[in-house]
Amino acid sequence: MNSHLKEDTRFSGVLTPVIMPYNSDYSPDADRLIRQCEWMLSQSVGLAIFGTNSEGNSLSTDEKIELMDRLVDAGIDANKMMPGTGCCALTETVKLTAHAISLGCSGVLMLPPFFYKNVSDEGLYATYAEVIQRVGSSNLRIYLYHIPPVANVPISQDLIERLVRDYPSTVVGIKDSSGDWSNTKAMLERQWDDFRVFVGSETFLLANMQNGGSGCISATANVNPAAIYELFANWQSEKADDLQAELNEVRNTFSKFPLIPALKQCVAHYAEDPDWARLRPPLLSLSSSQNSDLIEKLKLLNFNMPGLKDNSKATK
Repeated sequence: MNSHLKEDTRFSGVLTPVIMPYNSDYSPDADRLIRQCEWMLSQSVGLAIFGTNSEGNSLSTDEKIELMDRLVDAGIDANKMMPGTGCCALTETVKLTAHAISLGCSGVLMLPPFFYKNVSDEGLYATYAEVIQRVGSSNLRIYLYHIPPVANVPISQDLIERLVRDYPSTVVGIKDSSGDWSNTKAMLERQWDDFRVFVGSETFLLANMQNGGSGCISATANVNPAAIYELFANWQSEKADDLQAELNEVRNTFSKFPLIPALKQCVAHYAEDPDWARLRPPLLSLSSSQNSDLIEKLKLLNFNMPGLKDNSKATK
């Protein structure tokens, strides 16, 4: 247990919702997940496990707790982990969040309760406030997760402002997956004290950095991590525009396919490990024609995933 008081460190850089490998019975494959997380860390990318593209809402609370334990027991640095802990049920959110903090995770990525639509800011504020009170840890760092295209429960600017005002050392950032740059820019213009704004796609990474943002939490960092990190590290350089254009080409290629199956198929191909293509229902793998089309399009970009195959074959 990691119960000591941390310094007020906050995430910046590139993180990814790590895709989730499954066994043939659809149980999570912890060994493959550990190896994938090790590879992601070797590419300078942090681990937003249990995010949307991790199939996070297809996993139970108990499965997530067991996987967090397995990752930490395998030596994965908890300081590099930002688990997704936001659930529809308040008690589930509290349980997951408290466990993540007990392991020493530097923060959690928290969806609003997303089943009931048209809930008020007051109701969402009450949820976040109750989670904070029940977890009751000065080590808790919450990164809000704004993804209205999927959750259909937006996190308004006024709600963020109230949470930051009342919990300044706890509500410390946000992932904006609205796909609306004007919304992200409005957050940046508020200039909340050291509030970390991450875009949900590397398409907006350069603009985010130029306007005071902190990085991105991107699905395609699962497959293109080093290139995305290169732009983050060199956003002030003369080559930044070219780096952004190259990232956009890769992102646009994946956008032509169902994203989660495409990411997993990409890893399956470059790791030479077909089991990576498996998804937990109701999601389904790409068809064989889609597989071929995806890989052909990536080859035209001279795309590759260096080191993935050797890492995926490693034994524990």
